[in-house]
Amino acid sequence: MKLIGEIFEVFRTAREEKIKYLERVPHFEACSTRQLRAVADIAKVVEVPERTVLTRQGEPGDEFFIIIDGTALVTLSMQKRHRLRPGEFFGEMSLLDGEPRSATVKAETDLRVLVINRINFWQLLREVPELTQKMLVNLSRRIRDLENAVNA
Repeated sequence: MKLIGEIFEVFRTAREEKIKYLERVPHFEACSTRQLRAVADIAKVVEVPERTVLTRQGEPGDEFFIIIDGTALVTLSMQKRHRLRPGEFFGEMSLLDGEPRSATVKAETDLRVLVINRINFWQLLREVPELTQKMLVNLSRRIRDLENAVNA
């Protein structure tokens, strides 16, 4: 019985650590504790060394990333780059539409990210509908920014 208690304590501590990260992400601000637990249970914390390519434009993608610590550089073309900071996310477009990655994302510094895979991503959207709305708003902003850049 003692071993089961120790395993549960490790699991609970890992979940609580993920929840602390999630609480710092603006997209999860409106989530209840129950919803944050659901997200924490399907996410894994991954440490990524500086200069690691997390997604490559044109390649398939099965993971969604939320930056906890560090910065990443998004490259759409040689002229179009954008820096992502803690609390921002990427990789959701390929998970939503099944199409190849629309951008290359590279760790600019050492990163700590929460990673959610495709199957768990869809489960997450069903369990936390508020997140779906926030992602749609974010995607709409990204499309508008791209349209403005093209028209400028």
